[in-house]
Amino acid sequence: MSIKDDFIALIHRLQDEICGALENIDGKATFKEDRWERPGGGGGRSRVIANGNVFEKGGVNTSIVHGALPPVMAQQFGVSDCNFMACGISLVIHPLNPFVPTVHANFRYFELYDQQGALKDSWFGGGADLTPYYLQEEDGRHFHLTFKNACDPFGTHLYPMYKKHCDEYFINKHRDNEARGIGGIFYDYLRPDDKRNATELFNFSKANGEAFLKAYLPIVEKRKDLPYTSAQVDWQAYRRGRYVEFNLIHDRGTLFGLKTNGRTESILMSLPPHARWEYDYHPAAGSPEAMLLEYLKPREWV
Repeated sequence: MSIKDDFIALIHRLQDEICGALENIDGKATFKEDRWERPGGGGGRSRVIANGNVFEKGGVNTSIVHGALPPVMAQQFGVSDCNFMACGISLVIHPLNPFVPTVHANFRYFELYDQQGALKDSWFGGGADLTPYYLQEEDGRHFHLTFKNACDPFGTHLYPMYKKHCDEYFINKHRDNEARGIGGIFYDYLRPDDKRNATELFNFSKANGEAFLKAYLPIVEKRKDLPYTSAQVDWQAYRRGRYVEFNLIHDRGTLFGLKTNGRTESILMSLPPHARWEYDYHPAAGSPEAMLLEYLKPREWV
């Protein structure tokens, strides 16, 4: 099998495993699957969960799209008259309880071909990040340590490097560089070279994809039954507004999907069901809400 085939098999397996585990911990809601086709080539399967005991809304999507590279993307990559193939898994989970963090992860693989079908370029990308509304430090440590343990067998320099990339990427630049959450890891444009071949890069992505449930489920289990107030739900919705701003203004995956005629419903499944905005709002000094804002700055977790 080719790297492309291996990666497609991986994302479908991860989709099945992640959806099954999330359904099990929710105990009520199940994922609804929607298969779709892209007019220019390829398609995917979107799975969405909603109105559960634990998860208010979430999606775990896989897609395999191909065809002529749209002009706007060709200009971005500095190429012309190329075809492409992009496959990946993308997930966003918005829990009901404000003490359970929102989580995002995606793992993807891209190939670029000339008009004769010869492979011109290929790269891997991916990562995972955590967006809490009320933070327990042990949750942040656990999430980061799990991905550090996934990265370390491939080089102990990788976790700190990709953690830094994550800290620099998931920020709302228009909000004075306020972080979306507490980060995780993020990598992009990992190309085979004389140091790491395609198989090694595939195994690195596989290890991180398989780390997701280990990183997230223990946090959900500990926090899902904590009591909460309507005021805390309001804060959750306010912070979700920042999540919406990042995804619609800055997120490269969202923009790539829309520019390549991806399925809009699947692309925008990352948005929460409820969000709110208040003019010039600042939480009370010393409150748990104000304390969260202190964590939305780069820090060492492990």
